[in-house]
Amino acid sequence: MSGHSKWSTIKRKKEKTDNQRAKVFTKIGREIAVAVREGGPDPAGNSKLKDIIAKAKAANVPNENIDRIIKKAAGDGDATNYEAITYEGYGPSGIAVMVLTLTDNRNRTAADVRHYFDKYGGNMGTTGCVSFMFTKQGQIIIDKEGVDEDALMTDALEAGAVDFIADDDVFDVRTEPTDMGAINDDLAAKGYTILSADVAYIPGTYTTLSNEDDIKNMGKMLEMFEDNDDVQEVYHNWENEDDYEG
Repeated sequence: MSGHSKWSTIKRKKEKTDNQRAKVFTKIGREIAVAVREGGPDPAGNSKLKDIIAKAKAANVPNENIDRIIKKAAGDGDATNYEAITYEGYGPSGIAVMVLTLTDNRNRTAADVRHYFDKYGGNMGTTGCVSFMFTKQGQIIIDKEGVDEDALMTDALEAGAVDFIADDDVFDVRTEPTDMGAINDDLAAKGYTILSADVAYIPGTYTTLSNEDDIKNMGKMLEMFEDNDDVQEVYHNWENEDDYEG
C-alpha cells in the first residue's frame, strides 16, 4: 500500500512539545471537555471522545488527568463555552495552511490568526480556499523497532485500516476518521507501541520551499500558531519542514 508519511514532522513536533507538556495537556483537555459536552462522557457511545482519548494517551497524558477532565465536563464544572473554528490560508510561496481552533472569543482568535499569516508573508483566506487539498483521515504512528511489518499490516487491515505506510523508522496506519479510536485500541491491545494517534488533515500534494527567507518565515508562522492557546492543530503541505532549524 502507498502514501506519504510525515513522521519526521510529527516527531519534531512531539520532541518540541515534550518541553511544553502543560500546554499540550491543556489543549487536549479542552478537546475532551468539548467532546463530552457534545456527545456525553461515555467513549463507547461517543466516537469523537474515543478518538481524543486515543490522542491523549499517545501524547502521554496520564489516565487520571483524562478521567478528571471527563468527570469535570460531565458535571459542568467548567462553564466555558468553546467554539470550534477552522481558518484557512496561505503561507509563503502559497503553502496551504489549515488552523483548527477551540475558542471562547472568536474575535480575539481571528485577529491572532490573521496577524500570524500577515506577519510572516502569508495571508488568511476564505473558508474552503485550501481545505479541498486535504483529506481527513485517522493517522496512527507505530514504532518500527521489533515489529514484523507483515504481521502489523495484517492486524491493521483486519482491524479496518484503509492504508499502511512503511517509513524509515515507523509504520503509519491510516483509517477512516470515525474508526481511528477503535483501531488504535485494537493495535495497542496487541502490544504495538503507539507514538501518535490523531484524526488529521492529510494533504494530497506537498510543496517544497527553496528560498531561505520563506523557510524561516514559514517555520516562525507555525511556531506562532502552535504557541497560541486557542489553536489546537495546524495542518499544511510544506514538504521540507525539516529544513527549518528554529
